[in-house]
Amino acid sequence: MADFLTDKPAKLERAFLVGVQTADMKEGEAAELLGELQELVANLRITVARTELVNLRRATPALLLGTGKAQEIVDLAKAEGADVIVFDEALSPAQQRNWEELSGLAVIDRQEVILEIFSDRAHTREATLQVALARMEYSLPRLTRAWTHLSRQRGKGAMGGEGETQLENDRRTVRDRITHLKAELKKVVSQRSVQRTKRQRVPVPTCAIVGYTNAGKSTLLNSLTGARVMAADKLFATLDPTTRQLVLRGNQKVLVTDTVGFIRRLPHGLVEAFKATLEEVIVADFLVHVLDVTNPNVEQHHATTLAVLAELGAGDQTMITVFNKTDAADAAMRRSARRLAPDALFVSALTREGLDGLEARCLELIAEAHAVTELLVPHTRYDVIARLHATGHVQSEEQLDDAVRLIGRYPPTQAAFFAPFVVK
Repeated sequence: MADFLTDKPAKLERAFLVGVQTADMKEGEAAELLGELQELVANLRITVARTELVNLRRATPALLLGTGKAQEIVDLAKAEGADVIVFDEALSPAQQRNWEELSGLAVIDRQEVILEIFSDRAHTREATLQVALARMEYSLPRLTRAWTHLSRQRGKGAMGGEGETQLENDRRTVRDRITHLKAELKKVVSQRSVQRTKRQRVPVPTCAIVGYTNAGKSTLLNSLTGARVMAADKLFATLDPTTRQLVLRGNQKVLVTDTVGFIRRLPHGLVEAFKATLEEVIVADFLVHVLDVTNPNVEQHHATTLAVLAELGAGDQTMITVFNKTDAADAAMRRSARRLAPDALFVSALTREGLDGLEARCLELIAEAHAVTELLVPHTRYDVIARLHATGHVQSEEQLDDAVRLIGRYPPTQAAFFAPFVVK
């Protein structure tokens, strides 16, 4: 199927980036976002030729910026040999089309950059479907960009010209594709629900690792569980949720899920498209919120993650806040982090510093959720003891003459099974 996003050249090599500082933004916020956009564009293997920060008092419907400033940017982009102009602000379909007509260059915004990265990084069927859906919904109102070169051929009859007819055909194709993708996603979500139900038949506490992209979530999962999830120093290194089992002290098991990283100005369509993937966040017993203590924008990253969690309906989840990468942090960074989240833990997923404290905190949360109980189990019912080890947590086990005395915890869903052996 043709790519309806744009008729820009297949290979873009040099980008001219435009950041926009508006009156309702904090001072310096646009510069920070522009730096983040540079990293995003670099992830597409496109060279950043130059960046330009614009102070915008009032947006215009045609070009977002005033005509004089727009022409100045076009001239600068051409002088730098750029073949694409990238805006950090979201452009409407009309603004995007007007910029391309004015400049003769490809013009995209932050949303399209993120969509391209997600498309490049998706591997599982679910992630691929979710990205494809987000791209189709983004492209639908922008289809005219691909057919402006046929506008002169439009006829006066009821059917219009070749370009108009082709445009309608493409719109119909994209709408059909969106319907098909939603149906496929519904099947995949149903399959994930079945898999989750199977896991819950042998109830084990669940934890989801969340946080800003590139905070070190995948590295933390690897360090905790011995998994080999891909972890790289780049934005959105992994999009697909990965669940691994972590065995804590006393043989207490917990399922840990690594989730896609959040980012400021994440396209709303992607938040919607990834809700199925992020369901693991909503159903988890608790969350581990990972922050990069060395990042100068850690406060904004903290706020962004909390805002996205609230949008997902997980804003009230029990949460452990963890500052990662302490092996590269100085004292000032630690003090600033402590002010931001006084109860946070400090760890290094790379060197394993502080991981014992994190595991201990996980045990505390599990203990709070499941009360400690004393059980007396006859020697003839070792299946009960085995089940407590498998589904709960055994603190102590003592062999008596006629029974085994156990102190431990189990999930509420197992209460009926263990009830005959509970010491009142």
